[in-house]
Amino acid sequence: MADNYDRYENEGSGGGFMMGLLTGAVLGAGLGILLAPKAGSELRGAIGEQARNLSTAANDHYKKAAENATGWAERGREFVDKAREAVNRGAEEAREYASGANGAAGTSGTTGSDFGRS
Repeated sequence: MADNYDRYENEGSGGGFMMGLLTGAVLGAGLGILLAPKAGSELRGAIGEQARNLSTAANDHYKKAAENATGWAERGREFVDKAREAVNRGAEEAREYASGANGAAGTSGTTGSDFGRS
């Protein structure tokens, strides 16, 4: 019994349930069409129309997914470009700071710390 609890605990957001629901709905609709008392030509026409509707819906969802993926890819490229610019800017500032600190230490004329001197 604990195994069943762990299995349901680890499944997450219920994607398996939704897939089962969708599969059941499609199978139920298909069986309903096949078992309905219609002539063969009417049945073939209904199946063909349903197939065209499903094809159109799938094509529409594919186009939306492709548009979303393109948008996310563009946003990702912009983010990478901004990050690259920030890293380059930081590296340049670090080089400038390092060259300024080395030059300043060489020209100060003091060695060591003044701590403890009276």
